[in-house]
Amino acid sequence: MELVGGGLSLADIEQVAYDGEGLSLGPAAVERMARSRAIVEGIVAEGRTVYGVNTGFGGLSDVHIPPDQLRELQVNLVRSHCCGLGVPLSVPEVRAMTLLRANVLALGYSGARPVVCEHLLAMLNKGVHAVVPEQGSVGASGDLAPLAHLALCAMGEGEAFYDGVRMSAADALAWAGLEPLSLEAKEGLSLLNGTQAMCAVGGLALARAGRLCQLADVAGVMTLEALLGTPVAFDERIHAARGHGSQELIAMHLRELMEGSEIRESHVVGDSRVQDAYSLRCIPQVHGPVWSALRSGVDVVEKETGAATDNPLVFENGDVLSGGNFHGAYLAHAFDFAAIALTDLVSISERRLDRLITPEMSEGLPSFLTANPGTGSGFMIAHVAMVSLLNECKVLSHPASIDNLPTSGGKEDHVSMGMTSALKLRKIVDNAERAIACELMAAAEGLEYRKPLRPGPKLLAWYEKVRSVVPRLSTDRPLSEDIERLATEIRERRFSIQ
Repeated sequence: MELVGGGLSLADIEQVAYDGEGLSLGPAAVERMARSRAIVEGIVAEGRTVYGVNTGFGGLSDVHIPPDQLRELQVNLVRSHCCGLGVPLSVPEVRAMTLLRANVLALGYSGARPVVCEHLLAMLNKGVHAVVPEQGSVGASGDLAPLAHLALCAMGEGEAFYDGVRMSAADALAWAGLEPLSLEAKEGLSLLNGTQAMCAVGGLALARAGRLCQLADVAGVMTLEALLGTPVAFDERIHAARGHGSQELIAMHLRELMEGSEIRESHVVGDSRVQDAYSLRCIPQVHGPVWSALRSGVDVVEKETGAATDNPLVFENGDVLSGGNFHGAYLAHAFDFAAIALTDLVSISERRLDRLITPEMSEGLPSFLTANPGTGSGFMIAHVAMVSLLNECKVLSHPASIDNLPTSGGKEDHVSMGMTSALKLRKIVDNAERAIACELMAAAEGLEYRKPLRPGPKLLAWYEKVRSVVPRLSTDRPLSEDIERLATEIRERRFSIQ
């Protein structure tokens, strides 16, 4: 992939994050960066006072730094901002963050030399991944602490993961055949200001959530079939009458999954029920808004990937302007909204699972989907576990973006908390993958009791995919292993049908 500084899709980011896509810096980006760098060097030569070039930072922005201390200024900036705490971000998240930071530099607004961007790309190509603690960012001035740990690694300090081993960054660079990066005026700041940590963590979480939303459709229809429900509520005319495109798309997906179902045909005649419960009947009206919220978040992320989020920004006419493009409110709001929507997806899924295991609502299925109620407990505790996951999702869906505490001596008096929003969303996605795995397993078990009748061909393929990972529950066994195995298949993009 040639990096040109334009917007990147989530698919582009995942290719680099997970699949090791090779990277290079495009000639146009090199030229832009060189022109921007010449302006910074001119400022230094002329002795003009410009924030970020020859001043202190944040609450120390009024302190002028003499020319012979500018390199020390940048190195100290990086070192002092390495205050991340907690467990490290995953390697895919660090790869995504590194890609996004390099892409911002390639825009040519940061005043960094092309070699800075090329060094980040070389780290990606050689598999040198900074150890970046996940806590410590308030999302303005961007993700200072996480990006500082990335910059520190590029300098040959701090720690890195290389070939699966955690080691000193100096050793990792040496093993990879790379020299440490030496920073010039403004380049430390150019590596630190921006939203790339929250964008990486939240963006990858959104990609996972989008795939999960489609699997929730599958789980919902599988449950509907196991409960002898009706597809009447998915009729195209109903959803066209409301006019929301996402709702119409979900309804179409559900109809396709039910097409050709022997189970449905078996109870068309003589079924006295007028309509199903909301958790079945309203799948398009709930899954549709969830999909819309996720797509809205993806749009924000993909816009942000090509956005200049540094400060100050260097313009081609020589102006160097201080602003606030590093503020993460766009992403924070998007991730908080996605978290709320995804929690609702888990909520309706839990209600469907409850119907599958409760005899009064399950249309003849055995209690807790066990062939031996009493001596066997079946899916009783799987449902309990799912309720626990849902409770945690509800707590985590409280928006982080509505909070604010001023930092840096009052200079940075309104922050986004966008990294917190991204981390919460990632945890909700983790829970949701396990929750949907629970419903898929229970719904597949319900279909066992409808044999020899079969669902339609498309749903049957998904049932067989579940069975390729999780066998039938012929007798009680620890279900946590099954749930985790299926959730891992989903998380690692292996749970799909061709």
